[in-house]
Amino acid sequence: MTISKKIECFITRSSWIRRMFEEGARLKALYGADKVYDFSLGNSNLEPPASFKTKLRELAGSDEAGAHAYMPNPGYPHVRKAVADYLSREQEAEITPNEVLMTCGSAGGLNVILKTILDAGDQVITPAPYFVEYNFYVDNHGGSLKTAATRPDFSLDLNAIGAAISEKTKALLINSPNNPTGRIYSEQSLRDLGRLLAEKSKKYGKTLYLISDEPYRKIVYNGTQVPSIFSCYPESIITTSYSKDLSLPGERIGFVAVNPSATYKTDLINGMGLANRILGFVNAPALMQRVIAGLQGESVDLSHYTRKRKLLCDGLKNIGYEFIEPQGAFYLFVRSPIQDDVRFVQALQEELILAVPGIGFGGPGHFRLAFCVDDNTITHAMPGFQKAFSRYHA
Repeated sequence: MTISKKIECFITRSSWIRRMFEEGARLKALYGADKVYDFSLGNSNLEPPASFKTKLRELAGSDEAGAHAYMPNPGYPHVRKAVADYLSREQEAEITPNEVLMTCGSAGGLNVILKTILDAGDQVITPAPYFVEYNFYVDNHGGSLKTAATRPDFSLDLNAIGAAISEKTKALLINSPNNPTGRIYSEQSLRDLGRLLAEKSKKYGKTLYLISDEPYRKIVYNGTQVPSIFSCYPESIITTSYSKDLSLPGERIGFVAVNPSATYKTDLINGMGLANRILGFVNAPALMQRVIAGLQGESVDLSHYTRKRKLLCDGLKNIGYEFIEPQGAFYLFVRSPIQDDVRFVQALQEELILAVPGIGFGGPGHFRLAFCVDDNTITHAMPGFQKAFSRYHA
């Protein structure tokens, strides 16, 4: 074998999301794209806001000297200031450009953070269900990922998290709104989590970090608010991207922000600035940095996701499926009619419906549907959802 044993193993364990996406491509080639109902990938069908396209054209046509050159590792100072100013209002904290680092999306941000804080053998804990690629990101930097169960409604279980923390633990990684469940962790639960991490930090004589992965922060329903983690725990770090709220996943632009109250704030920022370069990202994309500087607080029209959420939830509820309606993001985590979620996803596939089994997210017995799709995909898939359900509920 010419590739490493680790990568060979990772290929075998590769993400169910990508596996189903690739299966979708095969089925679409066989039956036609309009006959396959693909809910596998969180790749929004919404176009970016008009303001993004206006700003992009303006900057692309600029003759400003050095506009495409390298910049400081953390990013353009004026971009970091724009982000910090907006983030100060969002997080209810006084954040300066020195606490912000521009990254290649949230995935890039997580890798930069983990490269900076992890030593070989360190452990990162995440509540399950969780985004499966966290496994690979933590492994990239010599660590291991350990899961802690959530409550039946997917809210945080502090007892489970507390039991999972050990002398090997370096950080807790949360994702709110959550992929795949759409759960938003309450402010009270985050404050309780902050107290737990402070107690465990004291017990083990080291800093335990709280990392919050927030690419879905602006995609929320029914007026739900996403709490500030900076006000809940001082040793906290945020990473996010503009992939979801501006529909820019292909542009790979995001940022990391360190809590201004963090004990080792300067060390963290300096370490991440170096990691941003030595991991091969070098800098976040120059053009996209300049574009998003003028778009702070903007997002796609959320009424579209609200409508799609209702279409999908109403349709599945009428059939008899069980689920907890998501508070945010654009995923529905549905209880499988049978315990074997892989088998049920295969039954859906026979109806040309592509879903992702919950086992791929550490949530067996469920399946995930991404509803960032055309409305017709949702409505036309309902007969197939009915047939698959009826197969096990005669």
